[in-house]
Amino acid sequence: MIQKLSPCKINLLLNILGKRDDGFHELETIIMPVPLFDELSYEQKTEGDIQLTVEGAALTEGSDNLIVRAAEAFYSCTHGNRHIGIHLKKRIPMEAGLGGGSSNAAITLNALNEISGYPLSQQVIEDIAAKIGSDVPFFLHHKPAMAEGRGEQVTSLPSFNALTGKTLLLVKPDFGVSTPWAYSALQQSPDLLNGQAGKAKELVSALSGNDLSQASILFFNSLERPVLEKFPILRLFQTTLKASGAEVTLMSGSGSTTFAIFPNKQTAEKAIEDFRQGFGSTHWVYATELTGNTSALS
Repeated sequence: MIQKLSPCKINLLLNILGKRDDGFHELETIIMPVPLFDELSYEQKTEGDIQLTVEGAALTEGSDNLIVRAAEAFYSCTHGNRHIGIHLKKRIPMEAGLGGGSSNAAITLNALNEISGYPLSQQVIEDIAAKIGSDVPFFLHHKPAMAEGRGEQVTSLPSFNALTGKTLLLVKPDFGVSTPWAYSALQQSPDLLNGQAGKAKELVSALSGNDLSQASILFFNSLERPVLEKFPILRLFQTTLKASGAEVTLMSGSGSTTFAIFPNKQTAEKAIEDFRQGFGSTHWVYATELTGNTSALS
């Protein structure tokens, strides 16, 4: 049996550039791994088919689960036996814009390749990942990255100097947001559906410096406006977190998670107290210090 950690992510920028002929959206995004993990265990069996069990969430364990889809795709390429048991201990919230399912799929591809003696090259693994989902290729690596195309063109980046020493706070309400709905809502906002390219490189350049205040105005998410219009409490979350000292607030991915970046741990801890006084304790909250390491698994 081998065990793997499966991290989540936040999008520091998500700029939609238009609808593609293949039905996907052209985009540019800056993604940062976050050291909050699901746990995955893999055990080879002597017989049977791919078997997934899930702990901690009411998730399907069939072929519509991204973990099973990843395993099926791997074995289709290797023509190996499918005698594998996979157990997922779920900690990353779902419908949160944190990419938990995509991460699980990517970690599974790498894990099965390891268990099988590396029959597939990294390029083949990358190609399989891109077919499973737009965020999956990012999670094959554990570094900040810029993703383009529909998300499958991934360029790893060095650590962001402007974020070193800061504290990241994630807040998710007691509801999720459907990714298909969030993208469909863009049809009502042509300016958001057809953004101008170049914002990602501009933010990367700004984050390479040491002044977050200069970079803060460049954080952007095309999906944020329609989601916040439907769920105005998310706008209140941001207003409250900024009043508590956040230097940046933004919705991650298609939501419903809001992330906030604070100058230090003490300010973030006080912000959590203020948030819970204002909104109660039913909402999920997670905080972590940003050390400057480029790897979510450091």
